[in-house]
Amino acid sequence: MKPGHGEVLIAEGDVELPADERRLLAEFRRQLDAGLWAAVPLAGTDGRRQAVMVRSFAEVPRDAERVIFFPRAAGG
Repeated sequence: MKPGHGEVLIAEGDVELPADERRLLAEFRRQLDAGLWAAVPLAGTDGRRQAVMVRSFAEVPRDAERVIFFPRAAGG
């Protein structure tokens, strides 16, 4: 995370610990219910930042270091 670049830590934990996993799942659901989209950054070696969209906590790879939440585009 880069301070000053709009990134905010919402929750962190270890998905291997049941209590942490429940808390992370609840926060994931809360963000989606608030209308945000979720994406998991992909490790790349070409210098480009890429991510894959996820719609459920089950789609997040167990070894993911972070999930990025962002607002849907405005307009119509």
